Amino acid sequence: MSKGLVTVFGGSGFIGRYAARTLVEKGWRVRVACRRVHTAIDVRLAGPPGWVDIVQANIRDRASIDRALEGADAVVNLVGILFESGQQTYASSQADGAALVAEAAAAKGITRFVQVSAIGADAESKSPYGRTKAEAETAVRKAVPSAVILRPSIVLGAEDQFFNRFAAMARSAPFLPAIGGGKTKFQPVYAGNVASAIAAAVDSEAAQGKTYELGGPGVYTFNALYDIILKTIDLKRFKIPIPFFAARPMGYIAGAVWRYVPPFSWGLAGPPPITGAQVEMLKSDNVVSAGALTLKDLGVTDLDSVEAIVPRYLWRFRTYGEFHKPSEA
Repeated sequence: MSKGLVTVFGGSGFIGRYAARTLVEKGWRVRVACRRVHTAIDVRLAGPPGWVDIVQANIRDRASIDRALEGADAVVNLVGILFESGQQTYASSQADGAALVAEAAAAKGITRFVQVSAIGADAESKSPYGRTKAEAETAVRKAVPSAVILRPSIVLGAEDQFFNRFAAMARSAPFLPAIGGGKTKFQPVYAGNVASAIAAAVDSEAAQGKTYELGGPGVYTFNALYDIILKTIDLKRFKIPIPFFAARPMGYIAGAVWRYVPPFSWGLAGPPPITGAQVEMLKSDNVVSAGALTLKDLGVTDLDSVEAIVPRYLWRFRTYGEFHKPSEA
């Protein structure tokens, strides 16, 4: 017998796929709410027949949100963007969208609400990414005071946009950009561990109304993560330090191009190399703060490390394939 129904907004995305599977394992039926239903068909495999449903919803449209919440006992909001494109802006997708979802949930009397934010969410942030993440947290708590807020560091997994992105860059470029000298610290957390935290937050009465920061077992500088990537794919590349004052205008130009001139229209695809918002975020370390509630407080203690997970999927960037042993040098 199931515990009830959880509507997961953004459930067709990277973290959403892990979350759907873990929620089903914990006894919840899952309704995946996403803009493009055809991109989520494989998410049905997260559970037995009848346990995972998919509905069309856009968090900028209240009517579609209401339909997605019909009969739901809990809500998880995973919607977020790394760069702006067309109508998908930080404000509309992260701040306004979260507010609409929370208001709709409150109107239906739903009190189990999990908002997935990010370490670096700050109302005073110079980065629109970090600022709108904070605005989303405030709006969600205003509408649903019992909401649980989860703030992960960068999330790793087979479909991530960090390790895959820079491994691909290393394959095609003779150097890697070390923004700010590559000294920014990160505490990467595995998507499976984030999914466990989401499921625990949905289940736990004690977690309601609290904020948790999610980080993995290790802290690394940007340069150290580059070293892990290069060792895994068995390539040697220079790391070129780029000071923030030089990276910032480059990022804002790239971000503007990707937002207003769709890259696919002139032969490019994927995210921009860097955006101004990302440069601003790199000025602060992305690690769990002292005294914060963590994964351990949610009962998630068996954490997966970068070294254990990354080689499982970055092997595809090796010149000689999966079974080629990287050189020791």
